[in-house]
Amino acid sequence: MAARNSSVTEFILTGLTDKPELQLPLFFLFLGFYLVTVLGNLSLILLIGLNSYLHTPMYFFLFNLSIIDLSYSTTITPKMQMSFISKKNIIFYAGCMTQLFFFCFFVISESFVLSAMAYDRYVAICNPLVYTVTMFSQMCFLLLLGAYGMGFAGAIIHTGSIMSLTFCSENLVNHFMCDILPLLELSCNNTYAHALVVFIIVAIVIGIPIATIFLSYTLILSNILHISSTEGRSKAFSTCSSHVIVVSLFFGSGAFMYPKPPSIMPLGQGKVSSLFYTIVVPMLNPLIYSLRNKDVKIALRKTLNRKIFS
Repeated sequence: MAARNSSVTEFILTGLTDKPELQLPLFFLFLGFYLVTVLGNLSLILLIGLNSYLHTPMYFFLFNLSIIDLSYSTTITPKMQMSFISKKNIIFYAGCMTQLFFFCFFVISESFVLSAMAYDRYVAICNPLVYTVTMFSQMCFLLLLGAYGMGFAGAIIHTGSIMSLTFCSENLVNHFMCDILPLLELSCNNTYAHALVVFIIVAIVIGIPIATIFLSYTLILSNILHISSTEGRSKAFSTCSSHVIVVSLFFGSGAFMYPKPPSIMPLGQGKVSSLFYTIVVPMLNPLIYSLRNKDVKIALRKTLNRKIFS
């Protein structure tokens, strides 16, 4: 399958490095990262699913965050691994567009799920008396539906924009995956309008979650500072700390890639940024929530005890 009006039927992904001595060590390194990602996220999904006292709005969103992390790491990592063990990491045009669609869908969805989690923490800390009334099950479902809806819309727009481009002969993608900016670089038509669409959509799908998270935590911080007891402040801070770390890692790494055009930041440098939020962040998220969350530790202990005694 080729793009309409294009001669290119497949792309070659350059991967992370062209140095032969690094290929095998990097293969095993990222294989380890992927195994930890799968194990960590699956464990969190199972823990939340099996323990009824974790069936709360916060863990409902965390459950979906783990599904998203597992899914978009699986969208990227296995194909990236091929560049370490094969001379040419070839991906067909249809496969490239499919990878691009799911990458955009999961990344955008994650940004909105993180903003929903920030809103949940705001209601829990600033309006605890109406928490159960505000964050009822239908509201959580609607917030999640909105997150996935924005992910789907963003993925359709980005993928449709790339599919409308013409690729004449050059098919070497300077990346380890089919990302938007490296594909724009290969097009033989004027990509100014397409690049503008990319940055507008990114500004919307990143700007709205960041604004929501910033506002939520500004109000949370203001509320915490008015808590008289040291124990109360400490409990409120510990409730938010895991989410703040996850948000900082996700948006911090993504900020180095998309707000800047390729002319300002070389694509080689963008690969490192992409590597962090596509491979490292999905691996760290379940570890952060497991190690810094008392409820998750208790759930893990109870689940293991049930397995041992059974």
